[in-house]
Amino acid sequence: MSTTVSPLPLTPPLLEKLARLERELEAHAPLMIGYSGGVDSACLLAFAQRTLGERALGVIADSPSLPRQSLADALALAEKIGARVEVIRTQEMDNPQYASNPLNRCYFCKSELFTKMEQLAGERRFRAIAYGENADDPAHLRPGSQAAKEYHVLAPLKSAGLTKGEIREISRHLGLPTADAPAQPCLSSRILHGNPVTLEALAMVEKGEEWVRSLGFRIFRVRYFAGPEGAPHARVQIAPDEMGGLPNVRTEVEGGLKAIGFAEVEIDPNGYRSAA
Repeated sequence: MSTTVSPLPLTPPLLEKLARLERELEAHAPLMIGYSGGVDSACLLAFAQRTLGERALGVIADSPSLPRQSLADALALAEKIGARVEVIRTQEMDNPQYASNPLNRCYFCKSELFTKMEQLAGERRFRAIAYGENADDPAHLRPGSQAAKEYHVLAPLKSAGLTKGEIREISRHLGLPTADAPAQPCLSSRILHGNPVTLEALAMVEKGEEWVRSLGFRIFRVRYFAGPEGAPHARVQIAPDEMGGLPNVRTEVEGGLKAIGFAEVEIDPNGYRSAA
């Protein structure tokens, strides 16, 4: 059994969960895995590569809501761990139900992804498809979980009982750079619900976050919403432990975002709270 992933010791309960994960992967090989380069999917793909080798394939959904740097980082990580990965184009932006940005927007995104993966799996004769939901994710609060259920998509990490903290621990043992990475949901999550998801809005958010990151911030969000006259406004949320660096660059933050096209820039005094 290949559950020893590092010379450093793992606790017996965690080793048992890894054994359970290995059995789940073996039972459904060859397996196609939805891969974003985030903490959960990177851990799942890395462990699947160790367990299944060529019988595992990661699939990245590329669309305007995926930052170019995130795509590059995900591909680089897959190469580092020796995992097979393919990039497919998804067209959720063409779906008015997605573009209108309802509360269950993620359902339509995941449905598009799973439809494309299901087609590819059939063509390549993969036995099943999986994604990186973990045991901490409340399915009833995640529209993507509904889509996964409808498409019979496996959640091996969740089935093995692995929590987010345990996944980060396993990632450290695997030597993954994502072990301590902050959450990075798609760019559409920065657009306030009810404000349409457009190519222009996504591009502004991506450029805005690139700018704020260039000023030294690591965990933050640039939220997009339409102002009273429809002009794009930005609300910047920075992690509380990084707020101390804001006064020195506040003028640069605001000026750079306005240069990108935001009519007004608001700095959220409460900082970034753990949400998409």
